[in-house]
Amino acid sequence: MASSRCNRSRWRITTALAGVFSIGLASCDLSPEYHPQKFLYPEGWEGKGMMGNAQPADGIVRSDWWTMFNDPILDGLEKRMLAVNPDLQAAAEAFTQARDVARETESRLYPQVTGAAHMSDNKGSLGRLYNNPATSRSLVYESNQAYSGAATWEPDFWNSIRNTTRMQKNLAQASAAQYALARLSLEAELASDYIALRGLDAQNAVYDDSIRYFRAAVEITELRQAGSIGAGLDVSRAETQLYSAQAGKSNLIARRNVMEHAIAVLLNTAPAGFHIAPVKDVKMHFGVVKINEGLPASLLERRPDIAIAERQMAASARAIGVSRAAFYPHITFSAEGGFEDGGFDLASISRAFWKIAVQAVEPAFTGGLRRAALQRSWSQYRSMVDNYRSVVLSAFQDVEDGLTQTRQFKIAQDQQQKAVDAALRTQSMTMALYTGGLSNYLDALVAQQDALQARLAEVEVQTAQVQSSVRLVRALGGGWSTADLPGIKQIDPFGPLQYNNLRTPKPVNGIDNHAKPLDNDLRGDRVSENVPQGLTGRP
Repeated sequence: MASSRCNRSRWRITTALAGVFSIGLASCDLSPEYHPQKFLYPEGWEGKGMMGNAQPADGIVRSDWWTMFNDPILDGLEKRMLAVNPDLQAAAEAFTQARDVARETESRLYPQVTGAAHMSDNKGSLGRLYNNPATSRSLVYESNQAYSGAATWEPDFWNSIRNTTRMQKNLAQASAAQYALARLSLEAELASDYIALRGLDAQNAVYDDSIRYFRAAVEITELRQAGSIGAGLDVSRAETQLYSAQAGKSNLIARRNVMEHAIAVLLNTAPAGFHIAPVKDVKMHFGVVKINEGLPASLLERRPDIAIAERQMAASARAIGVSRAAFYPHITFSAEGGFEDGGFDLASISRAFWKIAVQAVEPAFTGGLRRAALQRSWSQYRSMVDNYRSVVLSAFQDVEDGLTQTRQFKIAQDQQQKAVDAALRTQSMTMALYTGGLSNYLDALVAQQDALQARLAEVEVQTAQVQSSVRLVRALGGGWSTADLPGIKQIDPFGPLQYNNLRTPKPVNGIDNHAKPLDNDLRGDRVSENVPQGLTGRP
C-alpha cells in the first residue's frame, strides 16, 4: 500500500514538472527572424525621366480598371467572365484547399480525442486444438463488452507544429495572391482580346472601303480598254488588286472568328453560341497612364506575383524552424480509460481500466538525415529570396515596357495618321492622272497598294496602343494591393468546434466559392442578359 502511494506521488510530481516544462518551452521558436527583402533603387529609377520615382495617380488604376475604356459591351463581358469563368473558380477552390491544409496542420496543436466501444458474443468449437471432449462442455460461449476513450497531446515545445502551421498559412496567403493574379490575368486577357477584335473590325471596314475603290478602278480600266485608250494589262492589274483585297478580307474574317471563339471560352460559353456584332472603328482612347511620386516601394505591394514570391519566402523561413525542431526530443502525453466486462456489469468501478503515459523520443543517430534536412531548408529559403528578387526585377521591367509602349505607340499613331493622309492624296491624284490619260496605271496601282497598307497599319498601331495600356495596367497590379490578402487569422476555414456549413468556407476578401446553374449552361443564350445591346447569344 505504501509503495502504491509512493508511485502515485512520483507520477504527480513528474506530471507537474512536465507541465511547467512545456509552458516554459512553448515560446521556443527556432525559426530565424523574418523580414522582407529591402532593395536599393537607381536614382530616378532609370527610364531617363520616362518613369521617375513614381506610382499610379489616384483614380488611374482601380479594381474595375476596364471601365476607363468607356465601352459598355466590354464592361458586361468582364462582369460575366468574373462570375462564371471556370479557371477563376478553380483558383478559388485551390485557395480553399490551401486553407484546409493549414487547418489540418493546426489541428495537431489540440488534444486528439477518440472513443471506442465494442461488444462480442463468441462460441467455442469442439474441434479446437487441445480440446478434451471428456472434460469440456459440448458448447463454449464467451462474451465481452467494453467502451473506452483515449486522448493524446503533443506539447509543441520547439514550435515545430506552430511553425508548420504558419508555413501553411503563408502558403495559403500565396494561394490567395495566386487567385488575384489569375483574376488580373483573365481580366487583361479578355480586354486585350476584345480590343483586338475591335481592331479587326476597323481593318475590315478599311478593306470594305478599299474594295469599293478597287472595284471602281476595274470598271475604269475596262471602260478605257473598250474605248481603245487603255491596255488589257491595266485591267488584269486592277483585277489582281481587287481579288487580293477580297482575299485579305476573307483572311481577316477568319482571324476575327478565332478571336471571338477565344472570348467565348473566357465567358464559359461554347463558341457556336456566341457572337459580338462588328463595329466600324476602334473608339476606345485610353491615353497614357499618368505617374506620380513613389512607385518602386508601392509596386511591391500592388502586384500579386510579388506577393506570391514574398509569402513563399516567409513560408521557407518557417520551414527552417521545423527542421531545427527535429534535433530536439519529441514528447507526447497520452491517456486512455474505460470499462470492460464479460457480461453487462459495466457500471461497476471495479470493471474500470485506465492508462496514462508520457513518451519522449530522441533519435540518437540518423546518418545525417536531420542535418541534411536543415541544410536543404536554408537552401530553399535562399532560393526563395533569389526568386523574389527576380520577380521584383521582372515587375519593374513590365512597368518600364508598358510606359515605353504606351508613349511610343501614341507617337507612332500620330505619325501613321500623316502617312495615311499622304497615301490617300497620292491615290486620288494618280487615279485622276490615269483617268485623264496623263499617267500609266502602274503608278495608280502602287498608290492604291500604299494607301491600303497605310490604313491597315494605322489601325494596327491604334490597336497596339490601346492594348499596351492594358498591359501597363496589369503591370501596375490592376488596382490590387497586399491589403486585399487575407490575414493569418482569416485563413482558418472554420473553428475547431464548428461542425456545420462545411461544404464551402466563408468567403474571405472577395474570394468566393460558388456553384450556379448558369455554370453548366454553355449555350450562350443568356449571355445577352448580362451585357448591353451589341452582343448576342447566337450569330
